[in-house]
Amino acid sequence: MGELVVAAVQMRSGVMPEANIQSMEALVREAAARGARYVQTPEMTGAVQKDRKGLLSVLRTQEDDPVLKAAASLASELGIYLHIGSTAIEVGQEMTANRGAVFGPDGALLASYDKIHMFDVDLDNGESWRESAVYRPGEVARTVDLDGARLGMGICYDIRFPHLFRDLALAGADILTAPAAFTRQTGEAHWHVLQRARAIENGAFVISAAQGGVHEDGRETYGHSLIVDPWGRVIAEARGDEPGVIVASLALNEVKAARGKVPNLKNARSYRVENGMQPASGKTETGERVA
Repeated sequence: MGELVVAAVQMRSGVMPEANIQSMEALVREAAARGARYVQTPEMTGAVQKDRKGLLSVLRTQEDDPVLKAAASLASELGIYLHIGSTAIEVGQEMTANRGAVFGPDGALLASYDKIHMFDVDLDNGESWRESAVYRPGEVARTVDLDGARLGMGICYDIRFPHLFRDLALAGADILTAPAAFTRQTGEAHWHVLQRARAIENGAFVISAAQGGVHEDGRETYGHSLIVDPWGRVIAEARGDEPGVIVASLALNEVKAARGKVPNLKNARSYRVENGMQPASGKTETGERVA
C-alpha cells in the first residue's frame, strides 16, 4: 500500500447554502492545490441552521441539492475524491437526512451515508438538542474504495458508538471518518480523546473535518479538525475554530503495521453478559464434581 495525501476542510457554515458553497469551493481548491487527492468537508456543509422552519425552507432532494451538484463538478474539475461530510437532504414528510456523500475524480457519486445516531441530548447550561425531531436516522453503514484504501463513513455523534467503527474496520476500512459540528462544550471535553480512541481501537487512520466558531444561527462549534494515525497520534490539526485546511500524507502500510502489533480485531471473542455471581462448576482436587 502506498501514500495518500488527504485534507480536512474546516468551515463556519451559515444558514444559506449559496454562501456556504462559495466558502467550500475556495477551501477545497486550496486543499487540492496543496496536493490532496482526498478532501473532506464538515458535517452540515450546506447549512448550519437550528431553526426547523428555516432549515426546511432551503432543503432540496439529493438530485436537486446545490451542495452535491457543486461537489460533483468540483471533484471532476480538480480530479480528486471529494467527501461532503454531510448536508441536509429532503426525504419527504418534512423530514430530512443528514447525508454524507463521496464523489470520485470523474464527478460520479461513489457512496452516500445517512447519519445513524441522532444527537438527542441535554447538556449543561440549558443546551439541548433533538436531531430526531428533524432528521431521519440512517440504517446502513457504508464503506467506499479510494486509491488503494477503503474509507468508512461516519458523521459527528456516530464517533461515540465504537461498535459502528469496529464494524467498518472489520469490513476492511483503513480510514475512518467522522466529519462533525461538535458543540464547543462537548468538543472541549471529548473531541480529541474520541478521535484518538477510534483510531487506536481499530488500527486505522481517522479523518474528521469540523465546523468551528460562532455561527449565523447562534450555535457555537468546537473546530479543531483532526487527522489521526493508526497508533493514535495526531498528525494534523486545525488550531482553534477558524476556517482553513489541514493536509497530511497517509502511509497506508501503517494500518497493517498497527494491526499486526495489536491484533485486537482478530482477537475479539463472543461472550454473554450475566448478572451476579454464578455457582462455580468443575472438579475438586479429589475429582469430585461441584455444581
